[in-house]
Order: sequence, then structure tokens, then C-alpha cells
Amino acid sequence: MDLHVTLEGRANLSRQIYTQVRAAVLDGRLRPGDTLPPSRELAAQLAVSRTTVSAAYEQLAAAGFITTRTGAGTYVGQLAPPDRPSEADGDAGVLRARPVWTGIAEPPIFGDTPAFDFRVGLPDTRLFPYATWRRLLSDQVRQAAVRSGGMGEPAGHPRLRAAIARHVAVSRNVQAAPEDVLITNGSQQAMDLAGRALLDPGACVAVEEPGYIPPRQLFTSLGARVLGVPVDRDGLVVDALPADTRLVYVTPSHQLPTGVPMSLARRMALLSWAKRHDAAILEDDYDTEFRYTGRPLEPLHSLDRSGRVLYLGSMSKVLLPTLRIGFLVAPPSLRHALRAAKFVTDWHTNLPIQAALAEFIDSGGLARHVRRMRAVYRTRHELIDSALAGPLARWLELVPAHAGLHASAYLRHGDADDLTRLRKDCAEAGVGFFEFGQVAAGVTRPGLLLGYGAIATDRIAEGLRRLGERAEAGLP
Repeated sequence: MDLHVTLEGRANLSRQIYTQVRAAVLDGRLRPGDTLPPSRELAAQLAVSRTTVSAAYEQLAAAGFITTRTGAGTYVGQLAPPDRPSEADGDAGVLRARPVWTGIAEPPIFGDTPAFDFRVGLPDTRLFPYATWRRLLSDQVRQAAVRSGGMGEPAGHPRLRAAIARHVAVSRNVQAAPEDVLITNGSQQAMDLAGRALLDPGACVAVEEPGYIPPRQLFTSLGARVLGVPVDRDGLVVDALPADTRLVYVTPSHQLPTGVPMSLARRMALLSWAKRHDAAILEDDYDTEFRYTGRPLEPLHSLDRSGRVLYLGSMSKVLLPTLRIGFLVAPPSLRHALRAAKFVTDWHTNLPIQAALAEFIDSGGLARHVRRMRAVYRTRHELIDSALAGPLARWLELVPAHAGLHASAYLRHGDADDLTRLRKDCAEAGVGFFEFGQVAAGVTRPGLLLGYGAIATDRIAEGLRRLGERAEAGLP
């Protein structure tokens, strides 16, 4: 491997080499078994004589830091791993992050998969058309290898932007030109870019309460003043919005965590309010590909007549979370700012994946996959809703919802501690689910989320039976 050594002056060169290699071994930067460059190669790299490097290597070997095998090379010796400085030792460094980051926890690790996995945010990756995707991605990787090098457009692959514009026009009546579409690394980056483009430090951002935690944290990290606005059975309470709000973040089609949709009257009221107060609306239309009953609800974007709605979506739950492909549909007035924000953030999203996804959409693969999965998820949705309205209704109150990949239910009796105990008891029985408070802030009434994206259909009944047993044993 390449070995970085810095020499100063012309004195004690062997000693300098020895000291720096020794430090690299002790710090763990060079690990036992790592190969050091041959003395001739390192001498040429450092512009010193081979004798100088050989003398340093001999001293290192004598001290046990390296070993030399004739005809095989020079290696780091098998030493005990070095002790790392700890924060308790006062050696964690003198730099300190901005205080805002102390209040933002790292994302939870999903860890081992429960036998009965009702956790939210997970599609059924077992049913993804891997063979088709491998072929498409392989073709794009090969094409990228033979094309001349170069960076992609910050806005995204032109063909993918056009494909997504057609997709949302047909599936959600979101009318947009390809130039209005920005490709992002997941929906979280779409939120980040919108915030960067719109928010001055201290600007007010209104979010749903209870509401999804990451957007709150993101806007707070950008220096915004984030305020929670109540949600009732019709969605966000528009009359409770602060007058100085610059940006409203909403999940109107399937509110997280309650699952309630925003009524048409409330949607129109929000659009009217935004126009009067010169505010922007960030519409997160997650999970809307999977609607099972009732008429589709008009997105805020399709009702907007003043260019105030930014519409974001993601392929994470539709296809695979690991794709990390999201998109943002925004008014032309924000086009330059959003592209510039994307450029300074990470320049562009993975090009072969973008190109493969464009082909997947254009060839009808996305539409076929959504139709197939909608039928699968509808069956799971009905099984869980029936149980919540039937055997589990004694302890849980179902929140009616017609779309998405999870069902929401309030605890009828007891408090948050009772629900936490139930969750832990269920975990011991192999049943995994999330409480409202694990995914949302501002929760005032304990409830749980039962996702049906990851659990196989034939395991739902047994999982719910075990949940009922634990509820019978542990809930009031």
C-alpha cells in the first residue's frame, strides 16, 4: 500500500522514517499483516537513498514492528491492537460541533429482523424484480465505462427527470415539465435542498404535530425555528399556523403517524393561507402509490394555482430503500436555487442507477411492479384492519386509512409506559412494531404502527395473535 511519510530537512532521515512508521502502527493506521512498500520504491518516493530506508526498516524490524520475508516483502508485525484514546481521557479533540447537533440522535439501527416484522418504513424487498434490475443496471454500468468521463447534471439524468414527470402526471395528476424535476438522494435530501433554497436563519417552519421526526431535525439543523401545528381528523389545523411561517411541511395523503388524510376543504384552506402569507408548502406524498379503497385524493400540487407547492416523492418504499432515489417537483422560480444547492451538496446522484431507473419506468417495469405490490399490500392491509377492528379492538382503536404501508391504532386504555412494556413483551415473542413516539415528535396519545411492507402475508395472522396474547396479559 502507499505509505505517507513526510521528511523535514536532510538530517536524521532514517529516524524520521522509523518514527512515522512506528506511529502509524501504534495508532492502528497500519494493521498487522499490512504490506509496506519495498525499500527501493519508498526511497524513490521520498527522494532518499535506499540505504536510508533500509536502515529505518532494520530498526523497525529489530523493535518488532515489522517483519521481512525473503522474496515476499515487508509486513507489519502481529502486535496487540493499540488502545484508542477515549473521551474520558480528554483526548477526544478540541473541536466542538454546533450545539444544535447535540439534540439530534443518530438514526436507529434496524438490527435483527423479528420473526413477525410489523416495523414501518420497509417495503417487501423479496418481491422486487431483481433479475430485470440487474440487467438494466449492468447495461448502464457498461455504457458508463465506455463513455468519456464527466460529471452529471445536478438536476439529474434528463431521461429520468422526463420519466418521473410522466409517472407523477399519470399516477398523481401532478403536472410538471422535466425541467421542474430534481433528482435527489432520497426524500430526505429533497427536504434539505428545499430548506436551503427557501429558509433564512431563524425563519419559521411549521410541521405537523404529532409528526415525523427527521424533517424537524433537518430544518432545525439549517437554523430554522421549527414549530409544531396540531393535526386532527381532517389533517393539519390551518388556523393554528403561525402568521410568520415561511415553509409548511405536510404529509396530506397519509399523515405520519396517525394515517389520517387531509380533507379537501383543509387542503384548499392551506393553499389559500399560503398565498395570503407568502409561504411555501412542502408536500411529502409518500406511500400514495398504494391506495386500496376510496377515491384518490388530489395532491396539493395539482390544486395549487399560485406556484407555492414543492412536491416530493421517493422510490425507497415503492422499489428498494437501498436505491436512495428521491425527487422534488418545484416551481420554475426555484429551479436555479435548487440545482445550485444540489451542486454544492453532492453535485449529482449516482448516474448508472438513474439511467437504469429511467429505463425501468419507460419500459413499464415500475407500473407493473406497483400493480403487483398494490394487490399484495391490499391483502395485508385488510388482514390487519380486520384484526384491529375485531380481536384487537378491546385494546386498540384503529385509525381508518385507505393508503400506505402501515396501519395506525391508538391505545384505548393505559399510558405510554404500558405501550412500551407491550412492545418489549412482543419483541420477546418475536413480534416487532413501532410506537408513535419512536417515529414522531409531539405525541400526546399513545399509539402504535403496524407496518405490512416487510412481513409476509402468511405470517400476519400469527403475529397479530401473539400481539393479542401479550395485550391480554399486560394491558389494562
